[in-house]
Amino acid sequence: MTSISEGSNLGDLLKYEVSSLYSRDQITVAKGQNLKLGTVVGCDKDNMIKIINPTATDGTQTAIGAIVSDVNATENAKAVIITRGAILADHAVVWPANITEEQKAAAIKQLEGRGIIIRKGA
Repeated sequence: MTSISEGSNLGDLLKYEVSSLYSRDQITVAKGQNLKLGTVVGCDKDNMIKIINPTATDGTQTAIGAIVSDVNATENAKAVIITRGAILADHAVVWPANITEEQKAAAIKQLEGRGIIIRKGA
């Protein structure tokens, strides 16, 4: 996974949201996931959140949002994601290390469909 600099906070990632009650959802991160603030996530068939995997077929191939805090899920863990109506700074968005530019572009389009815009230089 690529990551933003140590000490980053939600303000580095989130540049605008409609309302935290609208833009955010509480979710469950799957056991074994170590997600950093800004990680783009998908939801598997069991409604568990994992880092996006563009080659998967379990639902995690579709970007649904970005996690708003670091989560190291040694067990299934509750967390919050930005899932709609927001602008994220591209430098603070975390992608899987093996994602291609084409896969990243597809995921960005999926997020745009949910009202999440990733802005360069924001």
